Amino acid sequence: MRFLSEINSPADLRQLRVDDLQEVADEVRQFIIDTCSRVGGHTGASLGAVELAVAMHYVFDTPNDRLVWDVGHQAYAHKILTGRRDQLHTIKQEGGLSGFLRRDESEYDTFGAGHASTSISAALGMAVARDKKGEDFHVCALIGDSSLAGGMAMEAINQAGHLKSRLIVLLNDNEMSIAPAVGALSRYLNRIKEAQSYQHLKEEIGDALESVPGIGGTLRWAAKGIKDAIAAAVLPGALVNELGFKYIGYVDGHNVPMLVHALEEAKKVDDGPVIVHALTTKGKGFPNPEKNYYAYHATGPFDPKTGLPYKSGKAAPPTYTEVFGRTMCELMEKDEKIVALTAAMPDGTGVDKVLEKFPERSFDVGIAEQHAVTFCAGMACEGLKPVAAIYSTFLQRGFDQVIHDVCLQELDVTFAMDRAGIVGADGPTHHGLLDIAYLRSYPNIVLMAPKDEAEMRDMMLTAIDHQGPAAIRYPRGNGTGVDISGAPQKIALGKGEILRKGSDVAIIAYGSMVQPAIDAAEKLAANGVKPTVVNARFVKPLDEELILSIANENKILVTVEEAYLAGGFGSAVMELLESRGLQDKLKVVRMGVPDEIVPHGDPKKLLAQYGLDADGISARVIAEISKTEGHSSENKRLRVVG
Repeated sequence: MRFLSEINSPADLRQLRVDDLQEVADEVRQFIIDTCSRVGGHTGASLGAVELAVAMHYVFDTPNDRLVWDVGHQAYAHKILTGRRDQLHTIKQEGGLSGFLRRDESEYDTFGAGHASTSISAALGMAVARDKKGEDFHVCALIGDSSLAGGMAMEAINQAGHLKSRLIVLLNDNEMSIAPAVGALSRYLNRIKEAQSYQHLKEEIGDALESVPGIGGTLRWAAKGIKDAIAAAVLPGALVNELGFKYIGYVDGHNVPMLVHALEEAKKVDDGPVIVHALTTKGKGFPNPEKNYYAYHATGPFDPKTGLPYKSGKAAPPTYTEVFGRTMCELMEKDEKIVALTAAMPDGTGVDKVLEKFPERSFDVGIAEQHAVTFCAGMACEGLKPVAAIYSTFLQRGFDQVIHDVCLQELDVTFAMDRAGIVGADGPTHHGLLDIAYLRSYPNIVLMAPKDEAEMRDMMLTAIDHQGPAAIRYPRGNGTGVDISGAPQKIALGKGEILRKGSDVAIIAYGSMVQPAIDAAEKLAANGVKPTVVNARFVKPLDEELILSIANENKILVTVEEAYLAGGFGSAVMELLESRGLQDKLKVVRMGVPDEIVPHGDPKKLLAQYGLDADGISARVIAEISKTEGHSSENKRLRVVG
């Protein structure tokens, strides 16, 4: 590396000549490829933004000037240039760098980002605070074209144009999110690219008129109204201007000198916000020429020469995502009222298979979860049965719409919440640990979680056939390997099942924690403990009859869930027991995720850290039995642990 090995901060970068920057970008790109080929990461997402990062840190006086990245998974070059080059191999690894932006990781990460469409809002807030405090620095928000279509970004643009604050928005336009970008805004951006010839023609006409001796200036001024009227009709960039933004572009997003020039021009605009429109290619330089956008957005380790992933030695059971896609196709084949929807994650949710088979009954709405939910509500009003496949962490963005537009109106919408629980390398912004708490508080929604992929198929049929709101949560990764060849069968709403009958302790597990509970029961039995194991299936409605009968038969009741304890499944069980006056009957132990931010890392290790594996559950049960046997018979009041 001719330059990169000597760049330990943006200040080092700014010592170079502009003519050297393209080589710097090439070295950064190769460094990302070499590193991600060994450890994986958001490879394609970051490769497309390399030149943008180089140009921004060269033009702006970071960290004094504020760079605000949207999402953050495109920021690997940013991390490399800001003193984290030698740590990049730890990206998304336990104890290593975050795959996204974190304010506590670097002073150059001005705003934490893991979800899309936030950068302009945050940057505008920083710009307004700067002005109120009488300070003087630049604020630049980088946002992708798909993120720009998100509701927050549109709201921020609306206010920025109104406030006229000094703000720069660098638009990374690659016509992609994780999947190809969709929607009218994407088509609008394409029209801007096609309309540059008109912009040049307008400038040439103005120059020609002004050159007329004596009256040129008057002629140019008189023609301005006509030209602006024409522009409003035929030039898409006029919309940007009408929103109160200056427009610079478009520029080649992989030409560093051109980007530097455009950003320098943007810095000169001091009377309002400006958009710099850069065209990039996602996955620029990725070694595999066969562009699989889904596959290289985020990768595991791969061959740096071919770009192909290393093959694993044995076949694994299908993932829950794959089972969802397959089951949706089966159910949609039988019921033409069922429609499927995703928010810019067709491959990540399994809706890609549905889009291929039923393109007229499936939708990718882009990064717009709030719209997605209410769009489903509208379809449900007219008798369709929409199924919204959205990651648990992303459905949080549409919480009010779930409550106000779906549940309050008792509309027949099914939410398939992928990535529920601990997701691993993507960390705090992506763990799906809140959905039980944020959904079960509303009166008329049905909430369920399967113990395996076969039960997931049954729950999908059950949820879709249920008249009203319903949600299914299921984890990231592979299923347990059970047979899924049979047709899905409906499950009685609110009915759990006893998987093992004992007399010493009852373990009631929800969803992904059922199998660890079964394995824990085997360990307990080997130690002379006779456990009952219950697959709860539903957190709403609870199987009150089953839980109360178990409570009356056991001295200790343990609930296990892969979610935050606050407001979770265990809390629902506790509320039931309290309402029945069972305070004197048994000890309740709630096992789940405590009240702390869960870092990124290997999911199995994180689950073990919180005691949510077979060893952890069995050890906790034995410890609680020992405590209970050591207490006097008079001390039997309800004790909540966890």
